[in-house]
Amino acid sequence: MAAGVGPRALGAMQAAATAPVQRPRHWGPLYYDEAERVQLNDVLESRNPFRWYAAKSKVRQFEQEFAARMQTKHALAVTSGTGALQVALAALEIGPGDEVILPAWTWHSCFNTIVLAGALPVIAEIDETFNIDPNDIERHITPQTKAVMAVHLQGNPCQIDKVLEIARRHKLRVIEDCAQSVGASFRGRPLGSMGDVGIYSLQQNKTITAGEGGAVVTNDAALFERAARFHDMGMVRASHGEGKLDPFIGTNYRMNEFSGGVLLAQIRKIDRIIGDARACARRLYDAARDLPGVEFRKLPDPQGDIGAAVFLGFRDKEQRDAYIAGMKAEGVVAQPPGGSVVLPLVPQIMNKRTIHPAWPSFNTARGKSMQYGPETCPKTIAILNRFGGIPIDPKWTTNETHRIVAAMQKVYRAVRA
Repeated sequence: MAAGVGPRALGAMQAAATAPVQRPRHWGPLYYDEAERVQLNDVLESRNPFRWYAAKSKVRQFEQEFAARMQTKHALAVTSGTGALQVALAALEIGPGDEVILPAWTWHSCFNTIVLAGALPVIAEIDETFNIDPNDIERHITPQTKAVMAVHLQGNPCQIDKVLEIARRHKLRVIEDCAQSVGASFRGRPLGSMGDVGIYSLQQNKTITAGEGGAVVTNDAALFERAARFHDMGMVRASHGEGKLDPFIGTNYRMNEFSGGVLLAQIRKIDRIIGDARACARRLYDAARDLPGVEFRKLPDPQGDIGAAVFLGFRDKEQRDAYIAGMKAEGVVAQPPGGSVVLPLVPQIMNKRTIHPAWPSFNTARGKSMQYGPETCPKTIAILNRFGGIPIDPKWTTNETHRIVAAMQKVYRAVRA
């Protein structure tokens, strides 16, 4: 019998076995209520949806509360997580001739923004955290390496302590990509607060959301000014500081007041959202601990994981796929690791196709020699092929999690028999 599951609880699981389980939903919108409505109405009534015209900008209030929650000195609201990455790269002055190391498995934005900065993406393997493998970073470092992109995927911190140690030893910058882990932490420190700069996505799939949106955080005043300038056509406004640096050309990633208002309401709910998700995930973990030979996704800090999904490891892809099919037959959504792509397998990456044939990233000798494809990330592919997970809905009832637990125990034992 699973640890922490007594006869009465097991009976409840069995009784719930025929009850339908709600398919996992996007977290943030589940918590929309009058708070978001009030914020939106305020903007409507003000007739000033542009942050720099607002008498008391909701975007600025969100930035202040977001910085406090992430324990950083500065936060900048932007239009998307992709925009946040582009801003972060500009803040770090990453451009032509520079190299950035990133994991083989992450979202397109990580690779694309490096290329769009004119720099060269260098692929490293992942480990059983599903995040960048610190043991595979140093072999990729060259005199041109300027930064490591430490991506924290599906709510789980990477081994950020090891990444930071390597980066400091080699005098490299660290970008923490927390797009899929807004609100997660590592040893009590919010993700995004430990590297040189952190970025977040506030798109609908993320912890809190306004449909689209992003944020950049840092403790470095100069990096923040560069980020603020780049996101606002090279300018810096009074609420973002005095402007001590020389102006430079930027673009427009400014957030509007409607998004800022929704996110202001959402940031005030983030701990409740994460607490609900963790409680659901915890019930699944507790019930699975005594399964024979069970292997969980590696959690560098189990307390810091936000509980986005509960992944189990299997012998191979065939056994993993049997588990997923069995769970679906029981009415429970299960799936391989998702929300990202194996970058070296993406056609435009394999063929190094950019927006212009003379784009600098792949036109240097180093860029021309860089190869992508399955041979560059065999470990990553093998890990992703043998793990299957249950994505978490933070609003699941206790009966629904009992139903999932019963299915998980039944199907796991059957496929491992």
